[in-house]
Amino acid sequence: MAAEVRKGEVTMKGNPIDLVGPKLKPGDKAPDFQVVNDGLGTVALKDTGDKTKLFSVVPSLDTPVCSIQTKKFAESINELGDKVAAYTISLDLPFAMKRFCADNNIKNLTNLSDVHNHSFGEHYGVLIQGLPIPLLARAIFVVDGSNTIKHVEIVPEIASEPNYDAALAAIKATV
Repeated sequence: MAAEVRKGEVTMKGNPIDLVGPKLKPGDKAPDFQVVNDGLGTVALKDTGDKTKLFSVVPSLDTPVCSIQTKKFAESINELGDKVAAYTISLDLPFAMKRFCADNNIKNLTNLSDVHNHSFGEHYGVLIQGLPIPLLARAIFVVDGSNTIKHVEIVPEIASEPNYDAALAAIKATV
């Protein structure tokens, strides 16, 4: 069965971009996925435990807005300690993600690369279609301990930052 394609769902520098997969909403069950951690092990939804989860999805950590987003979430969730499991998900290779976090002294976000089979992008509806290389759209998903989605933001313009306050409010309401 072919995955759903949502035409012109977001823009990249003003140009319409198509996304592959469903448009998830709060109340939906979080879909499973298979991604790769920086030790080259595979990680599925069940491996993320029963804490509140932040999935911060970025096109590439090597771009300015993605870098800002990752640093802001690392700083913002610090006060929550171990009440939340925070993940940065992109199609960057695990080695590049690990280097980025080491270079920026980020220790409270776990990097997950969707490069293995794009299952996070397809199942969460953020895989960009039509570019010369696969990328994920900028998005935020907050998922509670029972794997119910509590907050979704697919940023309408990929070059813009997400609404950090809304995501953090959803996390704090869920932990």
